Amino acid sequence: MVHVLSSRTLLRPTDPERSRVFYGEQLGLAVYREFGTGPERGTVYFLGGGFLEVAGRSVTPPSPALKLWLQVADMTAAHEELTAAGVEVARGPLREPWGLVEMWIADPDGTEIVIVEIPADHPLRHRP
Repeated sequence: MVHVLSSRTLLRPTDPERSRVFYGEQLGLAVYREFGTGPERGTVYFLGGGFLEVAGRSVTPPSPALKLWLQVADMTAAHEELTAAGVEVARGPLREPWGLVEMWIADPDGTEIVIVEIPADHPLRHRP
């Protein structure tokens, strides 16, 4: 069995600076570390129990199969903060049939990001 100590999602954006503005300023993700120099330098952001590394450059956007799932404690506050920061909301907060409250946004390359609140009465909050 592989003993995983840490994990991160690696993202190679088409415009690294635009992506750093989105993740660092608009989403307000805290920086874990930065490395390298120049426009393709790397920035690693905290993502709760993991990390998002934005580094390098790609000539094509990431695959539409890549999705980010970010859990927040307060969806109303998250929605207000994101819209105030100029983030376009593709679909506003909605309680899904499976009980989670979800809002959908996308990064500058179109990578879909699901913002999720797990309500207090949801089974994910309680062990049987």
